[in-house]
Amino acid sequence: MTETYLLPIRTAALLFPALALLMFVPTAIVLYRRHGVMARWRMLSLYSGVFYALTAFCMTIVPLPKPSVDVCTKYPSFADPQLTPGVAFSDLWKEAHHRITLDALILHNSAFWQTVFNLILLLPLGVFVRIHFRRGLAAATAAGFAGSLLFELTQYTGLWGLYECPYRLFAVDDLIANTAGAAVGWAIAGPLARALPELNTLDDRALTPLNAGKVPLGRRLVALLLDMTGVVLLTPVVAVIGYVVLGAETVLWAPPVAFALWFVLIPWLTGATPGKHVLLLRLVTPDGGRPSPARLALRALVMSPLLLLAYLGGSAVLTLTASLLLAGPADPSMLIDLADRAAEVAYGLAADSVAGLVLLLPTVLCLTLIAAYLRAIRRHPQGMGPHETLSGIRNHALPHTRARTSPDAPEPADPHLPAPVAAPHGSRTRG
Repeated sequence: MTETYLLPIRTAALLFPALALLMFVPTAIVLYRRHGVMARWRMLSLYSGVFYALTAFCMTIVPLPKPSVDVCTKYPSFADPQLTPGVAFSDLWKEAHHRITLDALILHNSAFWQTVFNLILLLPLGVFVRIHFRRGLAAATAAGFAGSLLFELTQYTGLWGLYECPYRLFAVDDLIANTAGAAVGWAIAGPLARALPELNTLDDRALTPLNAGKVPLGRRLVALLLDMTGVVLLTPVVAVIGYVVLGAETVLWAPPVAFALWFVLIPWLTGATPGKHVLLLRLVTPDGGRPSPARLALRALVMSPLLLLAYLGGSAVLTLTASLLLAGPADPSMLIDLADRAAEVAYGLAADSVAGLVLLLPTVLCLTLIAAYLRAIRRHPQGMGPHETLSGIRNHALPHTRARTSPDAPEPADPHLPAPVAAPHGSRTRG
């Protein structure tokens, strides 16, 4: 019985790191655009909710039937959904063998505990809706109904067609119990919601030291990641155009041309790189003006070692991903072969210390360069890197969504740019 619940939890724990990694950049973009900061408490709350949702989903589908099992033959009674409300009570009475005792009705009644489990399954969802989103009972109930309906449809469709027939029963009583559980979770979360500060308040506190014009390093790194991904994707386009228009000898110039287009021409014309546009950042000179091509070229030149490392890493990741996709999801032999080759290389380097040091030296130099660059940024009073101090170009954060819609949210300030219009109700004092 215990293993029935531990297996879905372990499955969710194995899947969560990959899901969290895939979600990180989109989550960072949304949070920086909406709140101006990626506060640790909001991230903790959000990722806790994601892990809970993944666990709840695994609870409804795991364990999966083995491929050799004919689910249509093994679970013929699950083909028709149970749409009659109240069947759970008749099952409870049947499991009690018509005896009215504590042991028969509750302690050793599997139908009772199944209903309790269905009630508890989406109870945390109601808590999450009230504490994270600060929504009312109607929103929690609607979220519970939507989540439960997704689970039940997943079961009824045989994991959306993965199996020919359902291997778990679609039951309207489960839908009712799950929805009620979300509503109960919202109700019992009242004292906790009143005791905890709102996440918007915590975001405002985190933004307070940034109002002098300092842009968080994480925000700039996410923008750089988007920019480098764009350059990696732009390079083959430039190479193809150069090959068709000017000839094969121009293909080698594709990477520097893509760099120049992305980090010099586009910022000169639009005021920021595409990645910075997404993160609501602008590149400005000390007097608040748009930087010249010469300043942008100097900035890109100073950053070129880091940009080259990011470019090579991004190209390798995209190439490996494309190779795995072309190999097909049903062919795990390629992954096994890659792992075996990596192990052979590691053993060979361990056996030959000279070759290992020679190959390891570039990695050490790269990590040292990155560490020194990050240290210089952190030690600067305004968090500026060498490429910014030498070129005279800084990042300026535009007002995030909540700052534009809420009179109480702080706006990032820059002494060289026009001050934002004061809110009609005044500003709130923050600690």
